[in-house]
Amino acid sequence: MIYLKLIWAYLKIGLFGFGGGYAMLALIEREIVGPGWITEQMFTDIVAISQMTPGPIGINSATYIGFVAPGESSAALSSPLFGILGSIICTLVVVVPSFILTLYASHFITRHKESAIVKGVFSGLRPVVVGLIASAAMLLMNAANFGEAQSDVIASIAICLGAFCLVYFAKLHPIVVILIAGVAGYIIF
Repeated sequence: MIYLKLIWAYLKIGLFGFGGGYAMLALIEREIVGPGWITEQMFTDIVAISQMTPGPIGINSATYIGFVAPGESSAALSSPLFGILGSIICTLVVVVPSFILTLYASHFITRHKESAIVKGVFSGLRPVVVGLIASAAMLLMNAANFGEAQSDVIASIAICLGAFCLVYFAKLHPIVVILIAGVAGYIIF
């Protein structure tokens, strides 16, 4: 039964995950943390790890959740084989709808790129994607990422603002900023 639930959750994510990984975060969080497959702390860890590994966050989270959810739902499904099956199912279910939609949309948009309706739809979707990304930023500003003690919150905000400034103003490469933040986190925490 867990596999059907996973298929349904990742089918929704695959079909309605507009705007890329960050825009999908609120939907992913609702679909995988809500049912109790993972904790909020695990979700923020998945987000952090997904940003350091190749591949989109939707696919990385699908692979991970597909692996852990069967074992979390039933002790009888705790074998790694059930996890691998879950990983394969979730990864395919999140990718295939997007793949099909992208193929169809690219064909449709190419044929109707000068249409006022198509231009209007994209004019409406662009601000929504920005809003979804802002929502993802707010979603990640929680105790799991910033800590609960006041000193942890202050240090986390300093690292966050420092990383933002290094990337946005100093134009430092994101990989370098990730390494600096990791060293800073090790020293501070």
